[in-house]
Amino acid sequence: MAELAATGVPVARLNPRQVRDFAKATAALAKTDSIDARVIAHFAEAIKVEPQAVPDQQSRELSALLARRGQLVEMITAEKNRLNTADKVVRGSIRTSIRSLERQLDKIDDDLTDAIKQSPIWQEKSDILQSVQGVGKVVSMTLLAGLPELGTVDNKAISALVGVAPFNRDSGSFRGKRTVWGGRAKVRAALYMAALSASRWNPAIREFYERLLAKGKPKKVALTASMRKLLVILNSMLRHRKMWDDSFVSHSSEQHSTT
Repeated sequence: MAELAATGVPVARLNPRQVRDFAKATAALAKTDSIDARVIAHFAEAIKVEPQAVPDQQSRELSALLARRGQLVEMITAEKNRLNTADKVVRGSIRTSIRSLERQLDKIDDDLTDAIKQSPIWQEKSDILQSVQGVGKVVSMTLLAGLPELGTVDNKAISALVGVAPFNRDSGSFRGKRTVWGGRAKVRAALYMAALSASRWNPAIREFYERLLAKGKPKKVALTASMRKLLVILNSMLRHRKMWDDSFVSHSSEQHSTT
């Protein structure tokens, strides 16, 4: 995508599952390179696919650093788990591995901090995001790298992009459960951790979360709704370039009184 964009060719990334389902719906069951090309072209024409903005080099580098950070955290966790049950003869080796991985993690964190500081725009966005209780450095970086649309699209669109917008499952008089589905998994995972923290320490999210629990909503449903509310708040803050203040709490209370 980056190479195509650099040469001025409009480009869009499609969901392969959707394209494959489209192929089945049009009875294109065989699969070859030429058939795939025709199916993709037909899909793009039928769905009216629009060209997408391609992340710049700095955004791609930030994403790569975040991905590597996640890998290091997983490896450190795995090594620590091994240490708990390891025989004495290998414990020294595991401890050495953990120390090495932790040094690499510290270096990655420094690189991430430097990457944000090099861009005044990113630094401003990072400061705005981290002004919200529940959003720390790693979450803000994940949002900046993995959700560049934040602050530029409406609340419904941003919720759908992350995968926290509920989908109806109704037919006739039947009313099925609303479920969330799809979206950007890494961003959603980071938002989950932020909402989990915010449900305890952020007054607006805590009030919203506890209100849902009081109405009998399961904790998972209440937390998913809190993720969506937190995302909407962050989207609004970046759109208006506004730091967190108590108005978000009062606004949340007003919404509660009218629902």
